[in-house]
Amino acid sequence: QVKPQFESRENRTYGMFKAIVYKTQVVAGTNYFIKVQVSDCDYVHLKVFQSLPYENQGPSLAGFQTGKTRDDPLIYF
Repeated sequence: QVKPQFESRENRTYGMFKAIVYKTQVVAGTNYFIKVQVSDCDYVHLKVFQSLPYENQGPSLAGFQTGKTRDDPLIYF
């Protein structure tokens, strides 16, 4: 659900968009930190915010980091 948001911010499209690993952080909702493979050797880290259920909103892209590799640690940002 956040792929179009990411592609819009990056002003390009990705044929591959595969989540590899994720971490969560509970706030007034949940932050998901997700490592996503976008090509054979390129990765991005996404920060996705999911509000509380009663707010009835979908996930939103809160931030991202490009230029990552498979071995880069997934950290909170």
